[in-house]
Amino acid sequence: MRKLFFSESACKETKLHSAPHSSWLPLERGKLSKFSGHAAAGSSIESLMKMPEPAVLPHFKPADYVDILAQIHEELESCPPDERSCLYLLQFQVFRGLGEAKLSRRSLQSAWEKASTIHEKLIFGAWLKYEKRGEEAISDLLGSCCKCSQEFRLLDFVSQVATGSHVMSYDDESDEFRGSAVVHFRIRDDMIACDRRKLAALSTPLYAMLNGGFRESYLEVIDMSRNGISPIGMRAISKFSLSGRLPYLSADAILEMLDFANKFCCKGLKDACERKLASFVSSRQDAIDFMECALELGCSILAASCLQVLLNELPDCLNDEQVVRIFSSANKAQRLTMVGSASFSLYCLLSEVSMNTNPTSDVTVSFLEKLVESASDSRQKQLALHQLACTRFLRKDYTEAERLFNAAFSAGHLYSVVGLARLASLRGNKHFALKLLDSVMSSRWPLGWMYQERALYLDGDNKLENLNKATELDPTLTYPYMLRAASLMKRQSVEAALMEINRILGFKLVLECLELRFCCYLALEDYRAALCDVQAILTLAPDYRMIGGRVSAKQLRILVLENVEQWTTADCWMQLYDRWSSVDDIGSLSVIYQMLESDTAKGVLYFRQSLLLLRLNCPEAAMRSLQLAREHAASDHERLVYEGWILYDTGHCEEGLQKAEASIAIQRSFEAFFLKAYALADSSLDPSTSATVVSLLEDALRCPSDRLRKGQALNNLGSVYVDCGKLDLAAECYINALKIGHTRAHQGLARVHFLRNNRTGAYDEMTKLIEKARNNASAYEKRSEYCDRELTKADLQMVTKLDPLRVYPYRYRAAVLMDNHKEKEAIAELTKAIAFKADLNLLHLRAAFHEHIGDISSALRDCRAALSVDPNHQEMLELHHRVNSQEP
Repeated sequence: MRKLFFSESACKETKLHSAPHSSWLPLERGKLSKFSGHAAAGSSIESLMKMPEPAVLPHFKPADYVDILAQIHEELESCPPDERSCLYLLQFQVFRGLGEAKLSRRSLQSAWEKASTIHEKLIFGAWLKYEKRGEEAISDLLGSCCKCSQEFRLLDFVSQVATGSHVMSYDDESDEFRGSAVVHFRIRDDMIACDRRKLAALSTPLYAMLNGGFRESYLEVIDMSRNGISPIGMRAISKFSLSGRLPYLSADAILEMLDFANKFCCKGLKDACERKLASFVSSRQDAIDFMECALELGCSILAASCLQVLLNELPDCLNDEQVVRIFSSANKAQRLTMVGSASFSLYCLLSEVSMNTNPTSDVTVSFLEKLVESASDSRQKQLALHQLACTRFLRKDYTEAERLFNAAFSAGHLYSVVGLARLASLRGNKHFALKLLDSVMSSRWPLGWMYQERALYLDGDNKLENLNKATELDPTLTYPYMLRAASLMKRQSVEAALMEINRILGFKLVLECLELRFCCYLALEDYRAALCDVQAILTLAPDYRMIGGRVSAKQLRILVLENVEQWTTADCWMQLYDRWSSVDDIGSLSVIYQMLESDTAKGVLYFRQSLLLLRLNCPEAAMRSLQLAREHAASDHERLVYEGWILYDTGHCEEGLQKAEASIAIQRSFEAFFLKAYALADSSLDPSTSATVVSLLEDALRCPSDRLRKGQALNNLGSVYVDCGKLDLAAECYINALKIGHTRAHQGLARVHFLRNNRTGAYDEMTKLIEKARNNASAYEKRSEYCDRELTKADLQMVTKLDPLRVYPYRYRAAVLMDNHKEKEAIAELTKAIAFKADLNLLHLRAAFHEHIGDISSALRDCRAALSVDPNHQEMLELHHRVNSQEP
């Protein structure tokens, strides 16, 4: 839900994880009766019991990501400018392996911004465009606000590349030419007159021919009929020798001149021809045709122009065999012509796109092989070898996969042991797989994925023990929850399975887990709850398939619908109010999905859907819903509001504000005033802005809207009043919000009680929120601020149980341990969370602890890693400066 101001606990952390990109548990046609009853549950989920093993992820996954991030930051501080983009690319790969989508996108943006060559600029620009595919509408919206999105624009780089001074100076009159001043070139029946001195000045070979020891130096007529140049091309060369400029000619004529320039080493003429030909490249076929010429003749400017057009069409252009052939067959010299020193970056991009399309294709293999060839240091080799090994593994080319996994592992990529263990298991040698993992685990502090992998080769209690340990070390791993739940279902303990799968769905929305819970509900014959989950799945992935890919989620939904009572539109609105008020976000998503099938105003519903998806930390799906809201807007003023939110949510606050004002100019509406208040509060640091925000929210409340949105506006208004010290007015807003079912207002009212020195009242208010809210980890965290230490510890322990990704509990427990002079235990508490979450606050606190105990090298390492997460964090910069000055 959009809130005007963050609560204190919300300011302590920002959720950075996104919906996972792991392979879904695809599932085809079946009959609902199969799932009915507990007795049938065991057999009906047998396919789930054979769920695929967790994928061997084709990511760069260093055993100690903090150390790698610290190394990258240290290198960025001292490296020459031309190495920065490659370091940011490596940082991108680290964050990608951690599942930190926002941080990886920011690293990619930095690689683009710090690009020192045209090749890097166009590669990372194309990569950003690929990452933002589906967001082209944002570029159009920015254009309507007279602002351009740079990443979506083609570079006019020809004008940016300096023209070299290639013309030789032989105009000194004392330099005698043996032949006549004018030389004629015969091309079949045509004679072209040229200034001998000017033409000779184009290159050393021409000078030697026209004024050296060659016979042509004395000839007045030279036959050029066999040199591949036409009369038109030769006349243009003559004109160029006199003026240094090319006349307007066809592409074919300029290609002739380029070939001539290449044969006779005329660098200035070649440069001019390249630049002119670059302006002809406007389509994919142009790029294909000219690229072949550019690579053959070593024309880097022309090649870059062609490359830009091809990369701009990713991923579609990789369906073109001619394009694939250009990239997959380029040798080292041709790659140097095409991308200069950015070969690794190019094939990183191409491999990423191809793996996302089809990880087992020949195209993917060819690009990854080029990536291995282009790798120049140990870290690049680790990534390239591991990714190629993963593709070979998926293609069942096990011998080659083993060689590559071994090479990646030997180069230092510890995670590649997973591939080696899988291969050993496939050969029936689970004992060797365990031995491999044990050797890795004995050499360092073990990680969650190590125990998860170990569990694959064990049975019974040993398997369960390793799965539990995996969850303890890394609660974000989904496989252990699913396997435990599936095992419980097999033993017909469906309620226990439901509790297990709800553990992860409480903090991480994963489609496979929703699917498994759907099966639990079917086994319990709770068809309404099953319908809720399948509709949530379809909201996130409309084409999702279930039960091993055998049936579409849409078909299963139809079958379930036959077993539930149908809701009217009024019923749906009442259900939406109830679920929204109880902070049941998945339930609310499901109701909205059902409402969208009716003739109800779809724009409003898609907008509500986007709010829920943002709250569930699914930003990509939320943006998709916002764009659908824009498409289905019932009026221009409504469309402008949705455009404003699209711009605001992509970081264009001022442009979002403009859209709100444009909407209000057409018609005063709740949503337009709400958007303007939200954007204004975010874009202005002036304290006097609060009065304007209050006025805008009051205007919003005077306009027609439903109680869901009015409750949010009252809640936001209360927050503004609290910040202004007007506690009575704030309390009134929160109470009014609660009267119309805005449950989250309990948190604001608790804050008012606390500011009035009524801690008991604040605690009681948060208790009410905990009792009402279905997702209440944040409520426990906030309540912990209003009670004594023992109750605080209990509440924060509950927070970690409900949502282990919330970092404040770890920081609080570490601080308490530090206060009790238990430094090692305090650092261990933070290290436990840092192992699975790259969080600035955790790294900052651990750095401070390291500094306190005199471990300066560890403190400096954490500072550098933290600044990789947020390079502009002022307190972190100050600590880094202080610690850095202490290093011997």
